[in-house]
Amino acid sequence: MAQTQIALLLEKGSRKLVIGYVNKYKPGAGEILIKIQAVALNPVDWKIQKSEVVLEHTPAIPGLDIAGDVEEVGEDVSEFRKGDRVLCQGQYANNKGGFQQYTLSLAATTAKIPPNVSYDEAASIPAALSTAYVGLHNRPPHGAGLSAPLTPTKEGKYTGEPLVVLGGGGSVGQLAIQLARLSGFSPIITTASLKHTEFLESLGATHILDRNLSLEALKAQVDKATAGKPIKIVYDAISLEATQKAGLALVAPGGKLILVLPPLVKSEDNKTVVPIVAGLRAASNIEILESLYHDKASSLLERGVIKPNRVEVLPDGLAGIPDGLKRMADGLVSGVKLVAHPQETI
Repeated sequence: MAQTQIALLLEKGSRKLVIGYVNKYKPGAGEILIKIQAVALNPVDWKIQKSEVVLEHTPAIPGLDIAGDVEEVGEDVSEFRKGDRVLCQGQYANNKGGFQQYTLSLAATTAKIPPNVSYDEAASIPAALSTAYVGLHNRPPHGAGLSAPLTPTKEGKYTGEPLVVLGGGGSVGQLAIQLARLSGFSPIITTASLKHTEFLESLGATHILDRNLSLEALKAQVDKATAGKPIKIVYDAISLEATQKAGLALVAPGGKLILVLPPLVKSEDNKTVVPIVAGLRAASNIEILESLYHDKASSLLERGVIKPNRVEVLPDGLAGIPDGLKRMADGLVSGVKLVAHPQETI
């Protein structure tokens, strides 16, 4: 087996993404080496490229959504073997990034891909599921602290309670809707482009409102959908200033506004703003994500109660990623997850 592999490298000075070669990794204790068959793109990938954020390692290897095959297992790993189809969330470390042909992952935060899910579909799951799940179910102050619907006996606990997801058309919003449905929330109200109405209804949203509504019109539509019942949870999957203000206006006193970006609004009227740090880079998330991926994620996907995003496959493997990120940065991608096949890099 070759000792080097192809990777897409983010250069320090130019911030350009260029094809290069890096050494293949060796899994340590508790780790697995994954041959990446599909990697999905996320907004953070182009935001880091365009930002002045200091990179810990340069050139850096981004990529957070990974699906592929187990190539090798490290010591103390008994639940995986070579050839298993798996998904995992990448990390901000070159040996755990997704824009390359092979990567490492902790076995404890890796899930097997069930037979009814393709590599491309599986790659659409990890970052979005982690973000939605942490926000709704991690303990305060790291999340809203809701009981997690990870088994059929724990589903439906919040039956009849309304919930709002701002930005339901995006990957995180789609997963938040599905987790809310599993928990029994109803009505589930979301904002999105109305062209996604039928799809979002299939995920569990009961009311899809135009994302361009004024705050006054949005509040009126939400009040109508809930018949005036107070909303205790608003999940803002966009978290720009306008949506944060809208979320704070919609959530009832005593309720929680979950944010995926740093807060631009302050808690008021006994309303709690819950900014989350998603993924494995936050120590506060490790335990809850281990319980999700190691124990339950595969079952949720196999049962079909958590559905992947719709995907669009980019051409040319890793070489097609820069154009895909540009499309995302230019606002030309809506309702689908862009996916690349690293093994097809030309």
